[in-house]
Amino acid sequence: MSDLLSVVARDWHLLLPFGVVGVLSWSIWFIRKVLSARYRSTINDFRTTTSVVVPSFREDPDVLDRCLDSWLAQRPTEVIVVLDVGDTEAFTRLTAREDARLTVISFAHQGKRSALGVGIRAATGEVLVLCDSDTSWLPGVLSSVQMPFADPTVGAVGTRQNVYQPTSSLWRRVADWIINLRYLDYVPATARAGAVVCVSGRTAAYRRSAVLPVLEHLEHEFFLGRRCIAGDDGRLTWLVLASGYKTVHQASARAVSMFPSTFRAFCKQRVRWSRNSYRCYLTAAWNGWLWRVPLVSQVTVLQILLTPVTMFAAVYYVVAAGASGRGWQALSLALAWVVLGRAIRSTSHLRRRPSDVLILPLVAVVIALVALPIKTYALFTMNKQGWLTRRSDLTGGEAQDEASLSPATAPAAAPAPVTG
Repeated sequence: MSDLLSVVARDWHLLLPFGVVGVLSWSIWFIRKVLSARYRSTINDFRTTTSVVVPSFREDPDVLDRCLDSWLAQRPTEVIVVLDVGDTEAFTRLTAREDARLTVISFAHQGKRSALGVGIRAATGEVLVLCDSDTSWLPGVLSSVQMPFADPTVGAVGTRQNVYQPTSSLWRRVADWIINLRYLDYVPATARAGAVVCVSGRTAAYRRSAVLPVLEHLEHEFFLGRRCIAGDDGRLTWLVLASGYKTVHQASARAVSMFPSTFRAFCKQRVRWSRNSYRCYLTAAWNGWLWRVPLVSQVTVLQILLTPVTMFAAVYYVVAAGASGRGWQALSLALAWVVLGRAIRSTSHLRRRPSDVLILPLVAVVIALVALPIKTYALFTMNKQGWLTRRSDLTGGEAQDEASLSPATAPAAAPAPVTG
């Protein structure tokens, strides 16, 4: 013990996020954390007509049925499900419901954006609620997402999201940890400024009059000469921001989605999301849209774009410590800081799920993996289009069908969201 204390006393700087990059990264995190802590959901009695629009491609019919029940239970004006022409079982199930609020459209999908366009044009509600086919709602979502639209300058409202049945897979637990931090420590800060940089398409509400004028730009976006297939939510967010509207967050609206249960599918999902982010944010910067939003949103985007650089600095620091004359002791201290730093940044999640501290080292490694090799690969392949986890010959997303849930929790159990 005395030897360890002497090493700490001599090499105390190894316990700090040493360097300019580390200081900037932690300062930004702290400021955003403080701003997020001051966020509050909008509460009022504003209500209007609502159209739930759901593009669905080869979704597991059991998943779609379960999610549809959760949408209809909240009494929307209408639900429009745009199925691919090949989704015959889902079409038979949905049309058999004979619910006057439900419209089922069979359409030859040319990517998710094409199906969204069909559904949005068929919608009649003042508020469009765009929802993924594998996302279910907790009670109160529909009423909550309408409330911010009492402000006529609000064009889009995001929801707080989690993983459906996170304990059914180790990789769902990891994903839920990461996504929980996003909606506790990051999104609320940009929401307070009225410029959430990506209103997640898993469940997102839009003012219909803000979407219709830019719908063509959503359906027919090209990046370096190639038609964009994925990334519809980021694109629509920035089209609405560029039109002069605010994009906000409503934490009281809670949705849960199916996430991959395997490491392979987890990585594919992260590659797709990273490619979407690079294309979306570089386009926003190139068009000048980025420089017209509040500073906290600008910094958030720039930090996302520069994540590989900042993570490389952290990894280099750890490796350099191990290669120094202080050997394994210095390396141990550096690695301890990596895990401790991740614990500090994850306090909002760990307060709600204390048992997840057992997978803290794994989460630290996974976040480094996502931030450096995966995002670097995505950067250099950003114009490679495709969904990766969904194919025409696969029912349900890869490792995301109802059968991928553990027998103890599937399929009828209620979602188990993080509390608080």
